[in-house]
Amino acid sequence: MTTSDQVYGQGHAESVVRSQYWRRVDNSAAYLADRLRPGVAVLDVGCGPGTITVDIAERVAPGRVVGVDPGESVLAQARTAATTARTDNVEFHRGDVRELDFDDDTFDVVHAHQVLLHLTDPVAALREMLRVVRPEGVVAVRDTDYAGAIWWPADERLDHWREVYRSVARANGTEPDAGRRLLSWAHAAGAVGVRPSASIWCHATPAERAWWGGMWADRMLGSRITEQAVAGGHATREELAAISAAWREWARHPDGWFALPHGEVLCRAPR
Repeated sequence: MTTSDQVYGQGHAESVVRSQYWRRVDNSAAYLADRLRPGVAVLDVGCGPGTITVDIAERVAPGRVVGVDPGESVLAQARTAATTARTDNVEFHRGDVRELDFDDDTFDVVHAHQVLLHLTDPVAALREMLRVVRPEGVVAVRDTDYAGAIWWPADERLDHWREVYRSVARANGTEPDAGRRLLSWAHAAGAVGVRPSASIWCHATPAERAWWGGMWADRMLGSRITEQAVAGGHATREELAAISAAWREWARHPDGWFALPHGEVLCRAPR
């Protein structure tokens, strides 16, 4: 695999990136919002298409914001998002969280949203983020906990979806239930002043169901998880088709409701 593949095993299929466009500070980094003051310097690790990054840049202007990601295709989308928003204090570069191309003590805030759950060594990544944050600054990480996902109506095919997703992630050496592990990972990385919290995404309106259910229906049939599930013996293509159909049925159901918990940590460098 390429470096990009190793860092982000989900790949950058359209259905995967589609799930990221909705993200902003209010719905994905509210625990960090009071640290995003004008003039602070921010590094957004694993920035994807840049929606959170651009929002951060607008909040901290004229402070410098840098987004890094291993995927050049999503970086192009991030640059377009910044241009569209006329945000001129943000820049995007290809980078690897395992070896950040910045000096020690460079940023006031280092942020990573749904990054650690895709890494085989999340503690090492945290140490690298702690290296580039200033002593008075903060590292902020937020990750999903897939074992805690809940939905209605009940559907065995969606139970199977979660089983397949988690088994594929574990086969890749990554942790799909990272949310509950963030506090322990921060401690293992040597962070100080660790402040844990949690928050939740809830998708229940007709528009939210159409977006979320449609995204997962497409993702199960046309993304890297499709290839990995079949090649690894986690599911057959027929089973993936059944899971995709279940997501579309859930999206159409007037009582459809889905909630996904996230763990969060704010912490400082030990110096």
